[in-house]
Amino acid sequence: MSTVLLVGTGQVGIRAARQIVDTPGCERLLVASADPARATGLAASLHAGAEGLPEHGAVVPADVAAVVVTTGGTRAREWVRAAVAAGVPVATLHDGLGPELDAPARAAGVPVVSGAAVTPGLSDLLARHAADLFDRVDEVHVARAGAAGPACVGEVRSVRAAVPGEWRDGAWIADRAYGPQLVWFPEPVGVRECQLVQAGVAATVATVPDAGLVTVRWCGAPSTGWLSTRVRRNPVDAGWGATRVEVTGLRSGATDTVVYGAVDRTAVMAGAVVATTAVALAGLLPGLVVATPGVRALGEVAVALPFLTELAGRGVRAAAFEGVLPSA
Repeated sequence: MSTVLLVGTGQVGIRAARQIVDTPGCERLLVASADPARATGLAASLHAGAEGLPEHGAVVPADVAAVVVTTGGTRAREWVRAAVAAGVPVATLHDGLGPELDAPARAAGVPVVSGAAVTPGLSDLLARHAADLFDRVDEVHVARAGAAGPACVGEVRSVRAAVPGEWRDGAWIADRAYGPQLVWFPEPVGVRECQLVQAGVAATVATVPDAGLVTVRWCGAPSTGWLSTRVRRNPVDAGWGATRVEVTGLRSGATDTVVYGAVDRTAVMAGAVVATTAVALAGLLPGLVVATPGVRALGEVAVALPFLTELAGRGVRAAAFEGVLPSA
């Protein structure tokens, strides 16, 4: 039996909490929040095994088997540092933790899985699964639509405002000349205009290191130009989200392409991914992750097919794209 500590009570945190308490073998869930009333309220809405944890700084109790961090920014880093210092594995939505956290985690022998959300996160699982079908992978193209709440909407806008680029032949190539592209997601999200971004590229490269070209695109605010006549005019919101992964390479002597996608409420997908990662690190779901010390992308440490099967059992299902795309 295990105790899991959840940090954060936003939309993703709420979904992650429900996934954790429903995992066989999870004896207790501790909920920490900058707002104690939210932590207590979330714990009370679950069952007797959940309780609010008074937060006096980032302190990990001695009996915790894994920490799941669904908050962001400085507070996320503080909790990751605290977990590493306590010798407890961590799963976090936060991507790009950097070498300043990787080195201590490696030295302490603690696994830290970062970017365990939709993109990066679920997209990396799909990329790894698709890549395993090929003899050689040439290109991986990832796209994401949707957000999981106001903070996530702000992150999407910030990410899209940064200089875009792509990973090509072992190097990051940044150029503002890269323009938007139409991407077809599973319905009901449908076709969206997506911009190249830096976020998630490093995780995808770590997941499929042999790919010669890696791109990640995020959907943002609606277009006001000529493309707006071909794209749904709804902005980033906290409702439906989707991820799409396209892998091209050599299979059985011929060039082939595999396209996977998943669609659901963004918070539901992210909550399931980060919760499943955490309970796997806690030892409650053997065989889903290889607990490697240091800061790692989910695609680096997850066993793709069993992990995706577990997510399907939790209601987050992926599918392959087949047939002909609709005409523009």
